[in-house]
Amino acid sequence: MTEKKVVLICIVVGLLGLLSAATAFVAELKRIKGSQVEITQYQCLYPSSPAITLASTAALALLIARLIITFATRCGCCHGSTHPSKSTSTVARFLCFFAWITFVIGFTILLAAAAVSNKHDIETTYSGNYIVYSCPVVRHGVFAAGAVLSLVSSILGIIYFILISANQGDIPSDNPKQGEQGGIAIGEPQFPQKNNNAQELV
Repeated sequence: MTEKKVVLICIVVGLLGLLSAATAFVAELKRIKGSQVEITQYQCLYPSSPAITLASTAALALLIARLIITFATRCGCCHGSTHPSKSTSTVARFLCFFAWITFVIGFTILLAAAAVSNKHDIETTYSGNYIVYSCPVVRHGVFAAGAVLSLVSSILGIIYFILISANQGDIPSDNPKQGEQGGIAIGEPQFPQKNNNAQELV
């Protein structure tokens, strides 16, 4: 893999991470608050909100970014470098592990929040002799948590990908390796010297 491809993958994953975080933050701002929901007889009346679309977009962008990193590193965390040092291998495993953890948690939060935003059924609970009706809404900070985790997962994935690519020797150097430089050897030819002290025949 050339240096341009590595840079391109990093840019794409970074943009997807930013898209996921941005849409999740906007979903946090546009989410339906409890005070905006009206409860009628056995029915919840919700105002229109783009939160579900924004959350779904954020989850999709995060998933695509994760898949790109996984395919680019050729098996996620199980593909090591050709000659890894102990410290490099430890750092790479750490980055990959936490990138996956933040991805799973962030992706689950975004999908769950989108599902709750799409749920408009009234919930019935009992408190003693009373029946309490409630309408489900996404709690404050849930979309924001998904946005932060999406951004962290993308950043960790990019750093891990760069580290693995560098240690695999995938990024070629612009300087030629030692012993591979072309050229013509210039030197003076060596000839055996004549023996001027040869004996004369009598």
